[in-house]
Amino acid sequence: MTMWYAIYTKPGKEDTIAQRLQGIGIDVLNPKLKSRRFIQDRLREVTEPLFPCYLFADFEREKYAHMITYTRGVRYIVGKHTPIVVHQEVISTIRKNISYDNIVIVKPRAFTKGDAVMIKDGCFKHFSGIFEFEVRGPERVMILLDTLSCRLEIDSCCLTKVQDDYLTDPATFCPVYS
Repeated sequence: MTMWYAIYTKPGKEDTIAQRLQGIGIDVLNPKLKSRRFIQDRLREVTEPLFPCYLFADFEREKYAHMITYTRGVRYIVGKHTPIVVHQEVISTIRKNISYDNIVIVKPRAFTKGDAVMIKDGCFKHFSGIFEFEVRGPERVMILLDTLSCRLEIDSCCLTKVQDDYLTDPATFCPVYS
């Protein structure tokens, strides 16, 4: 009987191992996440593993465990000598949120007017502000930047919501200048 197991891989080898295992008929789940990040001062779309160094495989332990353990790029099956079974509900939940190309669908961040936000990427990293409104759809937003007392249009992927007390605490108000 087949069961789902987590496989711990070497960094960056998830795709190669997934292809090898699929090639011998093993069902593999290797979810990816698309995000936008600043790389070399440019906002770029990046696709990376949802669980870096891990993938899930559905196989018969007695038949395939030894072969999988010695597949190039595999460190071990999680649980080593007694592999831990990943419950079908976990796999189903992940699969429910995956598109046809193995990309996990993430709902855009929902900010409401007045939310305290922190810029987590780009040239204004660590600056705090107040969310004002969306500009040109959900990807761009306008915030009131506390530190410079100005408005700033920025990609919403560069923001994270913070607690209100974060902005009022003098030690954390502006980490750039402290």
